[in-house]
Amino acid sequence: MEDYIMTARAVRSGEFIPEVGPTKYLLVPPGQNPSPSTTMTAQSWFKAVRGASVWTNDNGNERGDILFIVHGYNTSETEVMERHRRLRDDLVAEGFKGVVVSYDWPSDDKALAYLPDRHRAKKTALQLVTDGITYLSARQTASCTINVHALGHSTGAYVLREAFDDADDTGLPNGSWNVSQIIFAAGDVSSGSMAVDDGGAESIYRHCVRLTNYFNRHDEALDLSNVKRMGTAPRVGRIGLPDGKPQSAVDVDCTSYYEDLSKEGSAILAEDSPHGFMGMKSHSWYFGNRVFTKDLFSTLIGTERRVIPTRDVGEDGRITLKHI
Repeated sequence: MEDYIMTARAVRSGEFIPEVGPTKYLLVPPGQNPSPSTTMTAQSWFKAVRGASVWTNDNGNERGDILFIVHGYNTSETEVMERHRRLRDDLVAEGFKGVVVSYDWPSDDKALAYLPDRHRAKKTALQLVTDGITYLSARQTASCTINVHALGHSTGAYVLREAFDDADDTGLPNGSWNVSQIIFAAGDVSSGSMAVDDGGAESIYRHCVRLTNYFNRHDEALDLSNVKRMGTAPRVGRIGLPDGKPQSAVDVDCTSYYEDLSKEGSAILAEDSPHGFMGMKSHSWYFGNRVFTKDLFSTLIGTERRVIPTRDVGEDGRITLKHI
């Protein structure tokens, strides 16, 4: 199966490099990494993505689903594709009939490049909206609704937050653009910056139907003692959204589930994460995990937040992820 990639990497000597460049639209053959040689025209790429997204529901009505994945920092193109394909295949196994697209911003594959990566993430964030999301979001017809969703892992959550904020600040011609589901997994943005009255967060809440934040208090990459983080504020992927979040925002606490998954001799490891882990376990366990994928699938199709079977809801309304 070929893969749809939208990239903001520059090209040098016929290869992509970790520097900012104009947006390119790729159709990557199975088993290959993104290459400038797989570039399509924007018109052809959008037509192909839209066509692949459309499916017919049980009532005979057409709808479309497009999920953008936005990766984190220190992620090579090989890792981008491995995680893209793993999540795509797992979602398809759950019944997802739409199309998965990765937005490949120019991160470097160096552990100490956190700050340069974050600068490039900020610099290319707007391209995700102006060159991708708004075009597809506007392509609605009376007979077929195209639902655009976005999943930001790690620094990918920062890309999404900055993209929506920059889009509003820029004043795009079509101010009514919208997406359905925004998902943060191990989100590398400060919890405080996602308050409902924060100028940046206000934009992302306004332009989505629902924002779901998966967090894990054992996330080592988001630990404040991590030297690469330079003492920044507690992250939303480690402690959750702040108090007073809007009704459209949902926290899913994965801490207890991750404890069960990662303990020595775990009885659920082989069942829930049969392919093992990609990258730092506590930060990237979401990819290839069947419980997370089931929960994500239910979120994408719009299941009410309190009846998703992979969740427990406490008397206080707190939602936790669970093995089923």
